[in-house]
Amino acid sequence: MPTQTRPIVRGLALCMLLAGCGGSAFAQTTPPQPEWTHRTRIGAYGLQSNNAREIVRNAQASGVFGIEVDNDIPGRYESFLHPEAKLKAIRAVAREAHRVGNYAFVYIAGTECITAHADHTAHTLAKEHPEWLQRKRNGEPAIFGGGTAFWIAPGDEDVWISPYATEWRKIYMQRVRQIAATGIDGIYVDIPYWMTHFDGWEDSWASFDDATVAAFKAETGLNAKQDVKLGDFDDPGFRQWIEFRTRTITEFLREIDQTAKAVNPQIKTIPEIYPGIEEESVRVGADVYSLYPVVDAIAHEYEFGGGDHMASSRSPLEWFQYQVGMYSFRAFAEGKPTWILNYSWDGDKNVDARESMRNLAMSQVMAGANFWDAPGHSMAGSNDLPTRKAIFNWIKVHETDLFSPRQPVDPVGVYFSPQSRNLHPKEFLASYRGVLIFLMQEHVEFQIVTPRTLASFRGRVLVLPHVTDLDLTEQRQMSDYSRHGKLIAMGEGALNLPASPSVVRLPGDPGAAYSAVLETGFEQAIPGAQQGLLSLVPDDQGVEVRGGPLVATSVARVNGLVHCYFANFAGLRGGSNPMQTPQTGFEISIAAKSLGSGFFLPFMGTEQKLNGSYEGGRSVFKLPPITRGAVFWFVPEARRDESHRPKR
Repeated sequence: MPTQTRPIVRGLALCMLLAGCGGSAFAQTTPPQPEWTHRTRIGAYGLQSNNAREIVRNAQASGVFGIEVDNDIPGRYESFLHPEAKLKAIRAVAREAHRVGNYAFVYIAGTECITAHADHTAHTLAKEHPEWLQRKRNGEPAIFGGGTAFWIAPGDEDVWISPYATEWRKIYMQRVRQIAATGIDGIYVDIPYWMTHFDGWEDSWASFDDATVAAFKAETGLNAKQDVKLGDFDDPGFRQWIEFRTRTITEFLREIDQTAKAVNPQIKTIPEIYPGIEEESVRVGADVYSLYPVVDAIAHEYEFGGGDHMASSRSPLEWFQYQVGMYSFRAFAEGKPTWILNYSWDGDKNVDARESMRNLAMSQVMAGANFWDAPGHSMAGSNDLPTRKAIFNWIKVHETDLFSPRQPVDPVGVYFSPQSRNLHPKEFLASYRGVLIFLMQEHVEFQIVTPRTLASFRGRVLVLPHVTDLDLTEQRQMSDYSRHGKLIAMGEGALNLPASPSVVRLPGDPGAAYSAVLETGFEQAIPGAQQGLLSLVPDDQGVEVRGGPLVATSVARVNGLVHCYFANFAGLRGGSNPMQTPQTGFEISIAAKSLGSGFFLPFMGTEQKLNGSYEGGRSVFKLPPITRGAVFWFVPEARRDESHRPKR
């Protein structure tokens, strides 16, 4: 979430800040037209030589805005060498999409390439260019056959290529230029990884091909085959190796983006990445925190949760943990779009697919992420087209409230430390998740702060959840922050924090402790388990939300108006019940000069104006029952002559 500079204020000044009592606070009443990537409602289609018009017609019929098409030029060896036919198809679908005012983007593989029917031809990538392949430390090449993954057909050859394979990379970037020249609106780069996610490769920390090893030595002076203790995070050589691997993938995506924009400045680069905030990002080298600055959006294949990772199988706790991941992505994005390619249902006879689709969409749009409807574990199609159309139509009507930039009001900051996650993922993530879930359940405004946004954070409290590694810049910025805000550190760590009354070290690690308690029994464990975290909550919140703890809440300013976003997970049971228990008794109190107006928008419902009361300098509104999810916004009296919210 982008940060903005604002003073720490109390009393009347806080009232003016929150409710717009001071004239210029709401000068921007009509937000500019956002780019198409911020407003996507995504559906995917297989692109052939003659079906461009059919794709666009079907997309329009079900409310798709942002059409993914798959014909993968560099990821198939045949078209990597001879792309002409596929380029023609891309031109056709771009032309058809633009004819109806839509946008289209095309799938390409990152470091993977498949040769079809490799068992019947001598012309495969591995046979003709073995020097391009990624390798384990023992020299084993990254070559796989049918059955290794569901997308590899019997008889096909699947290989993973080193980003340092110079000849391959030169041809790859030429294909990127050719694709950009077709007029397509985006290039969707899938699986730009080091091969560490197929069976037998998880602990390989690949790649040790000659070109990659040479590049690492040129940069560090170390021989990756001899001077690195793989898997030992205390080894300086290994730390350099994982940083090198992440930097390599980031620079590969940067080059794709720059190469495409040199041909078409308006084209968007969108990688698909499955690791989220967890340790897998270190293994595959594709770290979404590092990637957001070099691309236009990220499509997160964030398959979070137990079982088959389907939304239909998630427990309430897993839904809250899923929210933590998505709000983290939004913080990393710093205003860029976040797309979520996730899966709602895969044939579970005990769960209604339509309800699972609604739950997944609700959880994503309440976090400000764009919804991509897909069935099973495929990209294309839908579990239920009428439901997709209904969801997409509702999102379209309310996209201003859902996808406009969300600015902080008066948040508690929670620090995401990439280095702490990289080097101590288990301890850091337990503490980080525990703190954020607590704040969501207590309905306290939070802002995820990162090294890139630390200098501009102006909240009164910044929490460091088991942060073990701060570089010199972070240390200096923490010291600067402590002059006007409180730093609360939890967990053991090598934190070189300033000696100041503003620096508080809580005993133990309340965030991790709360995560552990929640794992034992989410709904039963909540009462009385939060004592160590209560000190994080400011006494005089400008926006106060009261209600039950099974609704995840976030607060932000959107187009100058205070908004509250609610995601209800009460009563959900993975594999058996996709219907929430409606939550009642929610109340919102906002510091304001006068009563103003409140509005309530249920997920998939219509907005309604709420009658409030004015008590002790605060506008108070009692909310209707929250069935699945909802948005509330407050319009101060100073804007009573405007419509209830800004329109595009």
